[in-house]
Amino acid sequence: MPVYLDIATKLDREVREQYSVGEFLPSESSLAERFAVNRHTLRRAIDELVNTGLIQRHQGKGNRVMNQPDEYLVNADAKFTKNLIEQGARPRCEVIQSRIIVAPSQIAVELNIAQGAKIIHLRTLRKTEISPRTVIDHYLVDPGWWSIIKNYSHGSLHEFMKRGLGIELERKRTRVGAKEPTNEECSLLDIDKHTPILTIKTHNIIKGTDRVAEFSYSHSRSDTTEIVMEH
Repeated sequence: MPVYLDIATKLDREVREQYSVGEFLPSESSLAERFAVNRHTLRRAIDELVNTGLIQRHQGKGNRVMNQPDEYLVNADAKFTKNLIEQGARPRCEVIQSRIIVAPSQIAVELNIAQGAKIIHLRTLRKTEISPRTVIDHYLVDPGWWSIIKNYSHGSLHEFMKRGLGIELERKRTRVGAKEPTNEECSLLDIDKHTPILTIKTHNIIKGTDRVAEFSYSHSRSDTTEIVMEH
């Protein structure tokens, strides 16, 4: 076995047994000295842990222990908050923006409404424990829901709508992609420019109808998210 893989195996075991999420590993120079290898070999070992999502590099700070990836289920009944709770996580939601807007042309197409129509726009930041995971833009088709939606502040948006509006949503269509993060996304998600973003575009309909009630566009950290397709 190459030396760097042997070091990576030992570090992987130590991190899982001795470190908590959010802790930083010793400096690469001290680890190189401990294992009696040069910095290049040590970095290759660290690269292995980065590639598995166990740690993340933070420029100028060091290498931090990460949560293991959350599974993002894609099926008709999948819900972001519910998925995380079922995996034993403690999800939190922060509402970054909440407003009524004129639907941008592409969003109007996604919602199947007239150009220039007003809609509700929410932007939320989803976290588990200390780590930001996903930024979601929610576009809701009916501005008449605003008197209720404006009070949304935490938890599952769909559960809030079910309680407050008597509306139950389900997925109709999901598109998954990837892109480079913007500066704002790097700041919100605590990542660098080299960490790709998973994009998930979802059309949610009112259950029992074909009416699109919500188009959501989520931007998730690729190092902490795995997409699971159920068939």
